[in-house]
Amino acid sequence: MSDMTLEKLEEVVAARASASPDESWTAKLLAKGPEKCAEKFGEEAIEAIIEAVKGDNAKLASEAADVLFHFLVMLRARGLPLSEVMAELQRRQGQSGIAEKAARPKG
Repeated sequence: MSDMTLEKLEEVVAARASASPDESWTAKLLAKGPEKCAEKFGEEAIEAIIEAVKGDNAKLASEAADVLFHFLVMLRARGLPLSEVMAELQRRQGQSGIAEKAARPKG
């Protein structure tokens, strides 16, 4: 079992973000701005969906890894730490998804 966690992956993203865009894909993507980072996250999510539909778990695992990585890059581009996402998940714990969705502000 790997000791990789989302928090450790967030640290990897942060380290790569400070590298030269000529030497790091992450730095290059971040240099293009938050919109490009969001676009790349969306592309990776679509690729994961395709593999989920196809039923190839090995390819799905690979695409899911890309999704998680690019999710963290997208958060970094907006200056949102993973801890805030985790706090929101913690806040929702113990509440049904139906009740949580009904409690969201309308509009």
